[in-house]
Amino acid sequence: MASTDGDGRPTSSRLARTARLAALPAAYAGRTALGLGKRIGGRPAEVVAAQVQQRTAEQLFATLGQLKGGAMKVGQAMSAMEAALPEQLVGPYREALVRLQDAAPAMPAPMVHEQLTRSLGESWREWFRAFDDRPVAAASVGQVHRATWSDGSPVAVKVQYPGAGDALVADLNVLQRAAPLMQAAMPGLDARQLIAELRDRLVEEVDYVAEADAQTAFADAYRDDPDVYVPEVLAGEDRVLVSRWVDGTPLSRVIADGAPGDRDRAGLLLVRLFCSAPERARRLHGDPHPGNFRLLPDGRLAVLDFGATEALPDGWPARLGPLLAAGRDGDAAALHRIAASAQLLRPEEVTPRALMDLLAPYLQPLRSPTYRFTRAWVQEQTRVTSDPFSAASRTQRRLAIPPRHLLLQRVAVGLVGVLCSLGATVPVDGEVRRWLPGYADATPAARS
Repeated sequence: MASTDGDGRPTSSRLARTARLAALPAAYAGRTALGLGKRIGGRPAEVVAAQVQQRTAEQLFATLGQLKGGAMKVGQAMSAMEAALPEQLVGPYREALVRLQDAAPAMPAPMVHEQLTRSLGESWREWFRAFDDRPVAAASVGQVHRATWSDGSPVAVKVQYPGAGDALVADLNVLQRAAPLMQAAMPGLDARQLIAELRDRLVEEVDYVAEADAQTAFADAYRDDPDVYVPEVLAGEDRVLVSRWVDGTPLSRVIADGAPGDRDRAGLLLVRLFCSAPERARRLHGDPHPGNFRLLPDGRLAVLDFGATEALPDGWPARLGPLLAAGRDGDAAALHRIAASAQLLRPEEVTPRALMDLLAPYLQPLRSPTYRFTRAWVQEQTRVTSDPFSAASRTQRRLAIPPRHLLLQRVAVGLVGVLCSLGATVPVDGEVRRWLPGYADATPAARS
Protein backbone atom coordinates (compact mmCIF):
# COMPACT_ATOMS: atom_id res chain seq x y z
CA MET A 1 0.00 0.00 0.00
CA ALA A 2 1.59 3.26 -1.05
CA SER A 3 1.88 5.92 1.61
CA THR A 4 2.21 8.99 -0.57
CA ASP A 5 0.83 10.79 -3.58
CA GLY A 6 2.68 10.45 -6.88
CA ASP A 7 5.19 13.15 -5.96
CA GLY A 8 6.03 11.58 -2.62
CA ARG A 9 3.84 13.80 -0.48
CA PRO A 10 1.57 12.28 2.19
CA THR A 11 -1.79 11.45 0.64
CA SER A 12 -3.91 14.58 1.16
CA SER A 13 -6.82 13.87 -1.16
CA ARG A 14 -9.93 13.43 0.94
CA LEU A 15 -11.18 10.76 -1.47
CA ALA A 16 -7.93 8.79 -1.34
CA ARG A 17 -7.61 9.02 2.44
CA THR A 18 -11.28 8.14 2.90
CA ALA A 19 -10.87 5.11 0.67
CA ARG A 20 -7.98 3.77 2.73
CA LEU A 21 -9.76 4.24 6.03
CA ALA A 22 -13.05 2.94 4.65
CA ALA A 23 -11.28 -0.24 3.58
CA LEU A 24 -10.42 -1.01 7.21
CA PRO A 25 -13.88 -1.93 8.52
CA ALA A 26 -14.65 -3.75 5.28
CA ALA A 27 -11.52 -5.85 5.66
CA TYR A 28 -12.33 -6.47 9.33
CA ALA A 29 -15.82 -7.66 8.43
CA GLY A 30 -14.36 -9.97 5.81
CA ARG A 31 -11.91 -11.47 8.26
CA THR A 32 -14.66 -11.91 10.84
CA ALA A 33 -16.82 -13.76 8.29
CA LEU A 34 -13.85 -15.93 7.32
CA GLY A 35 -13.23 -16.65 10.99
CA LEU A 36 -16.85 -17.72 11.45
CA GLY A 37 -16.48 -20.09 8.54
CA LYS A 38 -13.36 -21.61 10.08
CA ARG A 39 -15.14 -22.11 13.38
CA ILE A 40 -18.01 -23.84 11.65
CA GLY A 41 -15.37 -26.00 10.04
CA GLY A 42 -14.15 -27.12 13.45
CA ARG A 43 -11.28 -24.73 14.30
CA PRO A 44 -11.15 -23.56 17.95
CA ALA A 45 -12.95 -20.23 18.44
CA GLU A 46 -10.12 -18.69 20.47
CA VAL A 47 -7.56 -19.54 17.78
CA VAL A 48 -9.70 -18.00 15.05
CA ALA A 49 -10.39 -14.91 17.18
CA ALA A 50 -6.68 -14.39 17.82
CA GLN A 51 -5.95 -14.57 14.09
CA VAL A 52 -8.69 -12.04 13.29
CA GLN A 53 -7.45 -9.66 16.01
CA GLN A 54 -3.85 -9.89 14.87
CA ARG A 55 -4.66 -9.22 11.23
CA THR A 56 -6.99 -6.37 12.18
CA ALA A 57 -4.27 -4.79 14.31
CA GLU A 58 -1.65 -5.14 11.61
CA GLN A 59 -3.83 -3.49 8.96
CA LEU A 60 -5.17 -0.80 11.30
CA PHE A 61 -1.79 0.42 12.51
CA ALA A 62 -0.06 0.04 9.17
CA THR A 63 -2.72 2.21 7.56
CA LEU A 64 -2.63 4.81 10.35
CA GLY A 65 1.15 5.02 10.07
CA GLN A 66 1.14 5.38 6.29
CA LEU A 67 -1.49 8.10 6.30
CA LYS A 68 0.45 10.12 8.90
CA GLY A 69 -1.40 13.25 10.00
CA GLY A 70 -4.34 12.81 12.35
CA ALA A 71 -4.50 9.10 11.60
CA MET A 72 -0.96 8.62 12.87
CA LYS A 73 -1.61 10.76 15.95
CA VAL A 74 -4.73 8.77 16.85
CA GLY A 75 -2.62 5.62 16.62
CA GLN A 76 -0.01 7.14 18.93
CA ALA A 77 -2.70 8.11 21.45
CA MET A 78 -4.01 4.56 21.33
CA SER A 79 -0.48 3.24 21.86
CA ALA A 80 -0.13 5.23 25.09
CA MET A 81 -3.18 3.36 26.42
CA GLU A 82 -1.96 -0.07 25.34
CA ALA A 83 -1.72 -1.22 28.99
CA ALA A 84 -5.51 -1.05 29.28
CA LEU A 85 -5.96 -3.90 26.79
CA PRO A 86 -7.16 -7.16 28.35
CA GLU A 87 -4.21 -9.52 28.72
CA GLN A 88 -5.65 -12.08 26.33
CA LEU A 89 -5.75 -9.46 23.57
CA VAL A 90 -2.56 -7.52 24.24
CA GLY A 91 -0.19 -9.92 22.44
CA PRO A 92 -1.41 -9.28 18.86
CA TYR A 93 -1.31 -5.50 19.32
CA ARG A 94 1.75 -4.73 21.44
CA GLU A 95 4.35 -5.04 18.69
CA ALA A 96 2.30 -2.98 16.23
CA LEU A 97 1.60 -0.32 18.85
CA VAL A 98 5.22 0.09 19.94
CA ARG A 99 6.31 0.20 16.29
CA LEU A 100 3.84 2.99 15.65
CA GLN A 101 5.30 5.18 18.42
CA ASP A 102 8.57 5.77 16.62
CA ALA A 103 8.16 4.94 12.94
CA ALA A 104 6.27 5.90 9.81
CA PRO A 105 7.12 5.88 6.08
CA ALA A 106 9.70 8.58 5.37
CA MET A 107 9.72 11.57 3.02
CA PRO A 108 12.22 11.28 0.16
CA ALA A 109 15.33 13.46 0.41
CA PRO A 110 14.34 15.97 -2.33
CA MET A 111 11.14 16.76 -0.45
CA VAL A 112 13.09 17.23 2.79
CA HIS A 113 15.43 19.65 1.01
CA GLU A 114 12.45 21.54 -0.38
CA GLN A 115 11.03 22.03 3.11
CA LEU A 116 14.41 23.16 4.45
CA THR A 117 14.71 25.68 1.62
CA ARG A 118 11.25 27.08 2.31
CA SER A 119 11.98 27.59 6.00
CA LEU A 120 15.71 28.34 6.17
CA GLY A 121 16.37 29.75 2.71
CA GLU A 122 18.36 28.67 -0.31
CA SER A 123 21.57 28.64 1.73
CA TRP A 124 20.16 26.30 4.39
CA ARG A 125 23.21 24.04 4.17
CA GLU A 126 25.32 26.83 5.68
CA TRP A 127 23.43 26.32 8.93
CA PHE A 128 24.91 22.83 9.21
CA ARG A 129 28.35 21.26 8.91
CA ALA A 130 26.63 18.01 7.94
CA PHE A 131 23.06 16.85 7.34
CA ASP A 132 21.93 13.22 7.13
CA ASP A 133 19.17 12.75 4.55
CA ARG A 134 18.05 9.53 6.23
CA PRO A 135 15.46 10.20 8.95
CA VAL A 136 16.03 8.71 12.38
CA ALA A 137 12.37 8.95 13.41
CA ALA A 138 9.03 9.81 11.88
CA ALA A 139 5.83 10.84 13.62
CA SER A 140 2.44 12.37 12.96
CA VAL A 141 3.31 15.69 11.28
CA GLY A 142 7.05 15.55 10.71
CA GLN A 143 10.20 13.45 10.67
CA VAL A 144 13.54 13.90 12.45
CA HIS A 145 17.01 14.02 10.87
CA ARG A 146 20.37 14.03 12.59
CA ALA A 147 22.73 16.83 11.63
CA THR A 148 25.79 18.72 12.83
CA TRP A 149 25.18 22.38 13.71
CA SER A 150 27.48 25.15 12.57
CA ASP A 151 29.26 25.08 15.96
CA GLY A 152 30.00 21.36 15.59
CA SER A 153 27.39 20.07 18.03
CA PRO A 154 24.91 17.33 17.07
CA VAL A 155 21.34 18.49 16.51
CA ALA A 156 17.92 17.05 15.73
CA VAL A 157 16.14 18.62 12.76
CA LYS A 158 12.39 18.08 12.63
CA VAL A 159 11.02 18.63 9.14
CA GLN A 160 7.28 18.90 8.58
CA TYR A 161 5.49 16.84 5.98
CA PRO A 162 4.12 18.98 3.12
CA GLY A 163 0.37 19.31 3.43
CA ALA A 164 0.37 18.12 7.05
CA GLY A 165 -2.32 20.61 8.04
CA ASP A 166 -4.67 19.53 5.27
CA ALA A 167 -4.01 15.90 6.14
CA LEU A 168 -4.91 16.53 9.78
CA VAL A 169 -8.25 18.07 8.90
CA ALA A 170 -9.08 15.33 6.40
CA ASP A 171 -8.10 12.56 8.82
CA LEU A 172 -10.06 13.83 11.77
CA ASN A 173 -13.23 14.13 9.70
CA VAL A 174 -12.82 10.71 8.12
CA LEU A 175 -11.57 8.81 11.18
CA GLN A 176 -14.99 9.04 12.81
CA ARG A 177 -16.02 6.36 10.32
CA ALA A 178 -13.27 4.06 11.53
CA ALA A 179 -14.23 4.43 15.21
CA PRO A 180 -16.00 1.03 15.35
CA LEU A 181 -12.84 -0.66 14.12
CA MET A 182 -10.76 1.10 16.79
CA GLN A 183 -13.27 -0.12 19.37
CA ALA A 184 -12.80 -3.65 18.02
CA ALA A 185 -9.01 -3.31 18.24
CA MET A 186 -9.08 -1.84 21.75
CA PRO A 187 -12.14 -2.85 23.82
CA GLY A 188 -13.06 -0.16 26.32
CA LEU A 189 -11.64 2.71 24.26
CA ASP A 190 -14.14 5.48 23.51
CA ALA A 191 -12.73 6.10 20.04
CA ARG A 192 -15.19 8.84 19.10
CA GLN A 193 -14.40 10.82 22.25
CA LEU A 194 -10.67 10.33 21.65
CA ILE A 195 -10.93 11.72 18.12
CA ALA A 196 -13.08 14.64 19.28
CA GLU A 197 -10.57 15.58 21.99
CA LEU A 198 -7.65 15.31 19.60
CA ARG A 199 -9.35 17.52 17.02
CA ASP A 200 -8.92 20.64 19.15
CA ARG A 201 -5.21 20.03 19.67
CA LEU A 202 -3.81 18.46 16.54
CA VAL A 203 -3.91 21.50 14.28
CA GLU A 204 -1.68 23.29 16.81
CA GLU A 205 1.04 20.70 16.16
CA VAL A 206 1.53 21.99 12.62
CA ASP A 207 2.77 25.30 14.05
CA TYR A 208 6.49 24.72 14.64
CA VAL A 209 7.00 28.32 15.75
CA ALA A 210 4.53 27.79 18.61
CA GLU A 211 6.18 24.46 19.40
CA ALA A 212 9.58 26.16 19.57
CA ASP A 213 8.16 28.69 22.04
CA ALA A 214 6.70 25.92 24.20
CA GLN A 215 9.93 23.90 24.15
CA THR A 216 11.92 27.00 25.08
CA ALA A 217 9.61 27.65 28.03
CA PHE A 218 10.18 24.10 29.28
CA ALA A 219 13.94 24.29 28.63
CA ASP A 220 14.17 27.50 30.66
CA ALA A 221 12.08 26.03 33.49
CA TYR A 222 14.18 22.84 33.73
CA ARG A 223 17.60 24.23 32.90
CA ASP A 224 20.30 22.43 34.97
CA ASP A 225 17.60 20.27 36.58
CA PRO A 226 18.93 17.00 38.06
CA ASP A 227 15.91 14.98 36.91
CA VAL A 228 14.47 16.40 33.67
CA TYR A 229 16.30 17.45 30.51
CA VAL A 230 14.72 19.54 27.75
CA PRO A 231 16.95 20.16 24.70
CA GLU A 232 17.60 23.77 23.73
CA VAL A 233 15.90 25.10 20.59
CA LEU A 234 18.37 26.52 18.07
CA ALA A 235 15.92 27.45 15.29
CA GLY A 236 12.16 27.35 15.00
CA GLU A 237 10.67 28.21 11.64
CA ASP A 238 7.42 27.49 9.84
CA ARG A 239 8.26 23.95 8.70
CA VAL A 240 11.57 23.20 10.47
CA LEU A 241 12.53 22.91 14.13
CA VAL A 242 16.19 22.47 15.19
CA SER A 243 17.17 21.50 18.73
CA ARG A 244 20.06 19.87 20.55
CA TRP A 245 20.47 16.16 19.86
CA VAL A 246 19.45 13.73 22.62
CA ASP A 247 20.76 10.18 22.98
CA GLY A 248 19.48 7.76 25.61
CA THR A 249 17.18 4.76 25.89
CA PRO A 250 13.72 5.24 24.35
CA LEU A 251 10.95 4.73 26.87
CA SER A 252 9.42 2.12 24.57
CA ARG A 253 12.63 0.09 25.04
CA VAL A 254 12.44 0.47 28.82
CA ILE A 255 8.85 -0.79 28.65
CA ALA A 256 9.89 -3.76 26.50
CA ASP A 257 12.91 -5.01 28.43
CA GLY A 258 14.09 -2.43 30.99
CA ALA A 259 15.48 -3.41 34.39
CA PRO A 260 13.19 -2.84 37.41
CA GLY A 261 15.29 0.10 38.59
CA ASP A 262 15.06 1.82 35.21
CA ARG A 263 11.30 1.23 35.11
CA ASP A 264 10.83 2.79 38.54
CA ARG A 265 13.15 5.71 37.71
CA ALA A 266 11.33 6.44 34.47
CA GLY A 267 7.95 6.24 36.22
CA LEU A 268 9.05 8.59 38.99
CA LEU A 269 10.37 11.19 36.56
CA LEU A 270 7.27 11.01 34.36
CA VAL A 271 5.12 11.73 37.41
CA ARG A 272 7.50 14.48 38.54
CA LEU A 273 7.38 16.13 35.11
CA PHE A 274 3.59 15.92 34.99
CA CYS A 275 3.15 17.30 38.52
CA SER A 276 5.79 20.02 38.35
CA ALA A 277 5.39 21.47 34.83
CA PRO A 278 2.25 23.57 35.50
CA GLU A 279 4.00 25.19 38.48
CA ARG A 280 7.48 25.53 36.95
CA ALA A 281 6.83 26.06 33.22
CA ARG A 282 3.21 27.25 33.56
CA ARG A 283 2.37 24.72 30.86
CA LEU A 284 1.14 21.15 30.64
CA HIS A 285 2.98 18.69 28.40
CA GLY A 286 0.09 17.21 26.47
CA ASP A 287 1.49 14.10 24.77
CA PRO A 288 2.70 11.38 27.16
CA HIS A 289 3.17 8.57 24.65
CA PRO A 290 6.50 6.70 25.12
CA GLY A 291 8.03 7.90 21.85
CA ASN A 292 8.46 11.36 23.37
CA PHE A 293 10.84 10.36 26.17
CA ARG A 294 14.37 9.00 26.65
CA LEU A 295 16.07 7.76 29.80
CA LEU A 296 19.56 9.27 29.79
CA PRO A 297 22.70 7.48 31.06
CA ASP A 298 22.93 9.94 33.98
CA GLY A 299 19.40 9.03 35.10
CA ARG A 300 17.57 12.08 33.80
CA LEU A 301 14.42 11.93 31.71
CA ALA A 302 14.73 13.68 28.35
CA VAL A 303 11.55 15.18 26.88
CA LEU A 304 11.51 15.49 23.10
CA ASP A 305 8.20 16.72 21.71
CA PHE A 306 6.26 19.87 22.61
CA GLY A 307 3.78 20.03 19.76
CA ALA A 308 0.88 19.52 22.17
CA THR A 309 1.04 21.70 25.27
CA GLU A 310 -1.46 23.81 27.15
CA ALA A 311 -0.67 27.12 28.78
CA LEU A 312 -1.57 27.25 32.48
CA PRO A 313 -0.62 30.81 33.46
CA ASP A 314 -1.96 30.33 36.99
CA GLY A 315 -0.52 26.85 37.47
CA TRP A 316 -2.70 23.95 38.56
CA PRO A 317 -6.47 24.59 38.85
CA ALA A 318 -7.08 25.85 42.38
CA ARG A 319 -9.60 23.14 43.32
CA LEU A 320 -7.57 20.17 42.08
CA GLY A 321 -5.36 19.78 45.17
CA PRO A 322 -8.26 19.84 47.67
CA LEU A 323 -10.30 17.56 45.39
CA LEU A 324 -7.56 14.91 45.30
CA ALA A 325 -6.95 15.25 49.03
CA ALA A 326 -10.63 14.64 49.78
CA GLY A 327 -10.57 11.53 47.64
CA ARG A 328 -7.31 10.36 49.23
CA ASP A 329 -8.83 10.68 52.71
CA GLY A 330 -12.14 9.03 51.79
CA ASP A 331 -14.07 12.23 52.53
CA ALA A 332 -17.03 11.62 50.21
CA ALA A 333 -18.93 14.74 51.23
CA ALA A 334 -15.99 17.07 50.59
CA LEU A 335 -15.14 15.30 47.33
CA HIS A 336 -18.73 15.75 46.13
CA ARG A 337 -18.87 19.39 47.24
CA ILE A 338 -15.60 20.36 45.52
CA ALA A 339 -16.52 18.47 42.33
CA ALA A 340 -19.87 20.27 42.19
CA SER A 341 -18.23 23.67 42.72
CA ALA A 342 -15.86 22.90 39.83
CA GLN A 343 -18.89 22.06 37.65
CA LEU A 344 -17.78 18.44 37.24
CA LEU A 345 -21.25 17.19 38.16
CA ARG A 346 -24.78 18.20 39.10
CA PRO A 347 -25.24 17.45 42.81
CA GLU A 348 -28.78 16.12 42.34
CA GLU A 349 -27.64 13.56 39.74
CA VAL A 350 -24.65 11.99 41.51
CA THR A 351 -24.51 11.07 45.20
CA PRO A 352 -21.33 11.50 47.27
CA ARG A 353 -21.06 7.73 47.75
CA ALA A 354 -21.48 6.99 44.03
CA LEU A 355 -18.75 9.51 43.19
CA MET A 356 -16.38 8.04 45.77
CA ASP A 357 -17.08 4.50 44.56
CA LEU A 358 -16.22 5.57 40.99
CA LEU A 359 -13.01 7.40 41.86
CA ALA A 360 -11.68 5.27 44.73
CA PRO A 361 -9.76 2.81 42.51
CA TYR A 362 -8.03 5.67 40.70
CA LEU A 363 -7.08 7.27 44.02
CA GLN A 364 -5.25 4.20 45.31
CA PRO A 365 -1.82 5.59 44.27
CA LEU A 366 -2.38 8.49 46.71
CA ARG A 367 -3.15 6.29 49.71
CA SER A 368 0.28 4.78 50.34
CA PRO A 369 3.88 6.05 50.29
CA THR A 370 4.54 4.17 47.04
CA TYR A 371 2.27 2.48 44.53
CA ARG A 372 3.04 -0.19 41.94
CA PHE A 373 1.19 0.39 38.68
CA THR A 374 0.20 -2.82 36.89
CA ARG A 375 -1.57 -3.76 33.70
CA ALA A 376 -4.03 -5.84 35.72
CA TRP A 377 -5.07 -2.76 37.71
CA VAL A 378 -5.76 -0.52 34.72
CA GLN A 379 -7.40 -3.38 32.82
CA GLU A 380 -9.82 -3.92 35.68
CA GLN A 381 -10.73 -0.22 35.83
CA THR A 382 -11.24 -0.19 32.07
CA ARG A 383 -13.43 -3.30 32.25
CA VAL A 384 -15.66 -1.85 34.98
CA THR A 385 -16.12 1.60 33.47
CA SER A 386 -16.69 0.23 29.95
CA ASP A 387 -19.51 -2.05 31.16
CA PRO A 388 -22.65 -0.01 30.39
CA PHE A 389 -24.58 -1.80 33.14
CA SER A 390 -22.10 -1.18 35.96
CA ALA A 391 -22.77 1.43 38.65
CA ALA A 392 -19.39 3.02 37.91
CA SER A 393 -20.28 3.41 34.23
CA ARG A 394 -23.63 5.00 35.07
CA THR A 395 -21.93 7.48 37.42
CA GLN A 396 -19.23 8.28 34.89
CA ARG A 397 -21.83 9.14 32.25
CA ARG A 398 -23.31 11.74 34.62
CA LEU A 399 -20.02 13.59 35.05
CA ALA A 400 -19.13 16.55 32.85
CA ILE A 401 -15.50 17.51 32.25
CA PRO A 402 -15.29 21.22 31.33
CA PRO A 403 -13.69 21.70 27.90
CA ARG A 404 -10.76 23.55 29.45
CA HIS A 405 -9.83 20.39 31.37
CA LEU A 406 -10.19 17.82 28.58
CA LEU A 407 -6.48 17.82 27.75
CA LEU A 408 -5.62 17.43 31.43
CA GLN A 409 -7.90 14.40 31.64
CA ARG A 410 -6.45 12.84 28.49
CA VAL A 411 -2.87 13.40 29.65
CA ALA A 412 -3.62 11.85 33.05
CA VAL A 413 -5.15 8.79 31.39
CA GLY A 414 -2.22 8.45 29.00
CA LEU A 415 0.30 8.88 31.82
CA VAL A 416 -1.35 6.16 33.88
CA GLY A 417 -1.29 3.88 30.85
CA VAL A 418 2.45 4.39 30.41
CA LEU A 419 3.12 3.83 34.13
CA CYS A 420 1.20 0.57 33.96
CA SER A 421 3.11 -0.50 30.85
CA LEU A 422 6.32 0.18 32.79
CA GLY A 423 5.05 -1.69 35.85
CA ALA A 424 6.68 1.13 37.84
CA THR A 425 6.59 1.61 41.60
CA VAL A 426 6.23 5.35 42.21
CA PRO A 427 5.78 7.63 45.28
CA VAL A 428 2.86 9.44 43.67
CA ASP A 429 1.53 10.92 46.91
CA GLY A 430 4.88 12.54 47.68
CA GLU A 431 5.11 14.16 44.24
CA VAL A 432 1.55 15.45 44.43
CA ARG A 433 2.24 16.85 47.92
CA ARG A 434 5.30 18.62 46.58
CA TRP A 435 3.71 20.27 43.55
CA LEU A 436 -0.08 20.64 43.85
CA PRO A 437 -1.19 23.63 45.94
CA GLY A 438 -3.88 22.81 48.48
CA TYR A 439 -3.16 19.07 48.58
CA ALA A 440 -0.73 18.62 51.48
CA ASP A 441 -2.61 20.88 53.92
CA ALA A 442 -6.15 19.77 52.98
CA THR A 443 -6.77 17.54 56.04
CA PRO A 444 -10.17 16.17 57.12
CA ALA A 445 -10.11 18.54 60.12
CA ALA A 446 -9.51 21.56 57.87
CA ARG A 447 -12.46 20.56 55.66
CA SER A 448 -14.91 20.07 58.52
